[in-house]
Amino acid sequence: MQDVRVKICGLTRAEDVAAVAAAGAAYAGFVFFPKSPRNVTPEQARTLALLAPPGLAKVALVVDADDATLDAITRAVPLDMLQLHGHETPERVQAVRARYGLPVMKAVGVAEEADLPSIGLYAQVADQILIDAKPPKGADLPGGNGLAFDWRLIAGKRWAKPWMLAGGLTPETVAEAVAMTGARQVDVSSGVESAPGLKDAARIAAFVQAAQGARAVPKLRG
Repeated sequence: MQDVRVKICGLTRAEDVAAVAAAGAAYAGFVFFPKSPRNVTPEQARTLALLAPPGLAKVALVVDADDATLDAITRAVPLDMLQLHGHETPERVQAVRARYGLPVMKAVGVAEEADLPSIGLYAQVADQILIDAKPPKGADLPGGNGLAFDWRLIAGKRWAKPWMLAGGLTPETVAEAVAMTGARQVDVSSGVESAPGLKDAARIAAFVQAAQGARAVPKLRG
């Protein structure tokens, strides 16, 4: 069985990129959302992205971004994927894929069973799905709130496209999350920080090690 692939999101400094690469993560995420403590400009993200070694996929996280915003980001930053983390419709996901020719990951917030059908809906149009904890009402951030959802909601479930588990994961909990859900990809931001927006190299290394050492536990019947 292959190792779990890890995405470290919200990188803001050169040392963050170096730590992510050294730890063996698969994805490096850059946040383009002014309300976030992890927000970077296209110019800052370009500098960081150019430090990424071959094989480390560079992902731009945007929230309900219009074409002008995406044009500016994609022109400046050498990207491998776009992550849509707002209220984008399936039609918008399709339009973004067509316009930029990049794989698109769509985030879907989950808090209860009723949220699960959206995962299958977006799996029809996106290249990957990010299953995240639904933010609380009134939250300024659509993700990166350090909140988990009940992993039992998706235990044993599979969808038509690759998916990634997010929401409140930490080096201490990621192995349990993988074992319970069968996730083959995981995403973390605040769980590897020493302060909002400041990544901790030791926690990044510990998270990747814990995730890659985790294995899904088969569900017992009866």
